[in-house]
Amino acid sequence: MDSLLIEGGRPLNGVVQISGAKNAVLPIMAATLLTRERCVIRNVPDLEDVRTMAQILRTMGAAVQQGEGTLAMQAASVSDKADYELVRKMRGSICVLGPLLGRLRRATVSIPGGCVIGMRPIDLHLKGMRALGAKVQMQSGYVRVRGAKLAGAPIFLGGRAGPTVLGTANVIMAAVLAEGQTTIENAACEPEVADLARFLNAMGAKVSGAGGPTVTVIGVKELHGAEHEIIPDRIEAATYAIAGVATRGVVTLAGARLDHLAAVVDKLREMGVKVESHAGGITFQRGRSLRPVDITTQPFPGFPTDMQAQMLALLTLVPGISIITERIFEARFTHAAELVRLGADVAIEGPSAIVKGGSPLSGAQVMASDLRASAALVIAGLVAKGITQVNRIYHLDRGYERMDDKLRSLGARVKREPGS
Repeated sequence: MDSLLIEGGRPLNGVVQISGAKNAVLPIMAATLLTRERCVIRNVPDLEDVRTMAQILRTMGAAVQQGEGTLAMQAASVSDKADYELVRKMRGSICVLGPLLGRLRRATVSIPGGCVIGMRPIDLHLKGMRALGAKVQMQSGYVRVRGAKLAGAPIFLGGRAGPTVLGTANVIMAAVLAEGQTTIENAACEPEVADLARFLNAMGAKVSGAGGPTVTVIGVKELHGAEHEIIPDRIEAATYAIAGVATRGVVTLAGARLDHLAAVVDKLREMGVKVESHAGGITFQRGRSLRPVDITTQPFPGFPTDMQAQMLALLTLVPGISIITERIFEARFTHAAELVRLGADVAIEGPSAIVKGGSPLSGAQVMASDLRASAALVIAGLVAKGITQVNRIYHLDRGYERMDDKLRSLGARVKREPGS
């Protein structure tokens, strides 16, 4: 497995182009299963997860052509089964469930895998399918969904940790070809859900309210092909913003959207970071000193759980005591122990990380446990004195397009070390 060797102590300066959003492109790729016609998706990031999803769709019968930043896809005929060997690799693959049920009225999908960050059940996905009239069976690691006739219905998608993003996407995609009206209450409000709805509407669907807590879907008889451009990746953007602040540099995010970053920007400003939005992007610059903050992760528009690890890395540098409370996933502090190896003072108390910041970090070998933890360790390595080796960076390749190249363009000394 590849690793990253990082020589710390160099400020990041310059402009970084933000790629298309991983969490938007995966369900939109799945949505192409809803039509027999050709679809073209633009601003597609070059990620391992995108390649995995493309392979899943190919094994189901779809034709997928990948160009630079573009996907051309056509599912003239499609199988109703998504097998374990590919689906196990990432959580996002579960979003083929809704399109298959909508188009074929049946689906057999392996329970998905992904990062080890806690239990992520699909009970709300299945609740929505049942509400539309489908029968659900769980057997031998697969979920089997059958519904000869799907009818719109009122559906409440409330869960223990709040709304479900992929569950909302799955129910919308199943409902677009159902008869009548479906109203989803407590829908996820993330920009990626709104982006999916824009694509579906371009295909001829009737989806309204996406991006808010109530989504209405009026079923249509069929969908047609469409072209679509993916929104910028708000998590990638916020990661580079924090990396720039941590290294005392000035970083401009080209293509990022401020309205997608409101919660992160609010906390950075509270810490003393200068944030300026202009025609060339959004520029982040550290003030004279940073102040500690308290953060609680929440569903959008709250502070994103996908930025918790990166912010934790930054807070280890801030004198004083900061607290991050994780309310979305119960096992998302595995990176804390690795940050301690670099010299950070972090204690985990239940759902909270208590950070005593200000101690200098020094390079060491660390192990990445999941996608966002990998980014946090890279940020810490950019600051730490000496050389930091971040192992198992295949996680990074799942969600960050050419991170090592982008960091070098900003002045970092980063080298990819091929694994054995």
